[in-house]
Amino acid sequence: MSARHSSLSIGALALAGATVFIPVAAARAAAAPAAASSPVAPAISGAQVIARAETWHPHTAQRIPYSQSAYHGGYRTDCSGYASMALGLAAPGLNTVGLASRSVSTPIAPGALVTGDLIIDATGNSNTRHVVIFQKWTNPSHSAYWAYEQRGGYGTDHRILTYGLSAGSQFHPYHPKVLR
Repeated sequence: MSARHSSLSIGALALAGATVFIPVAAARAAAAPAAASSPVAPAISGAQVIARAETWHPHTAQRIPYSQSAYHGGYRTDCSGYASMALGLAAPGLNTVGLASRSVSTPIAPGALVTGDLIIDATGNSNTRHVVIFQKWTNPSHSAYWAYEQRGGYGTDHRILTYGLSAGSQFHPYHPKVLR
């Protein structure tokens, strides 16, 4: 039977001087970049998002330094890599534009924010876009909120913010589809 008529194609992969034969479909899957995989992840609660965010030691001496080219636990140590990690998405994580895409999250009103939602500025370039993880409102008037973020010049942080609350802000709230 020729390879053209076979139901199983075989490809060769050279590893450390040895040749290993694997199905071509498996070779293609292994070669696919992680970021190209589906962003769909198992459902996660807001409490689980915050617990995962805490693993990067925000606002402590052990916090993870910010970098667009470094990795921690397989995730980029920039804001979108951090948010992807907290949501349990595939490493190395989506960028801010990917996190704001309709396949990953749904735009919502600021008053609808719940623990684990994202507030994203997806405009501009990789040096101006940003994402933070909403934890809770600081007061009943919803004039500020507690958020987790990975920010340049500092690293992992947990602080009070007002991004996205003023008219004309480039930051907008989103509800991740994996958040239950």
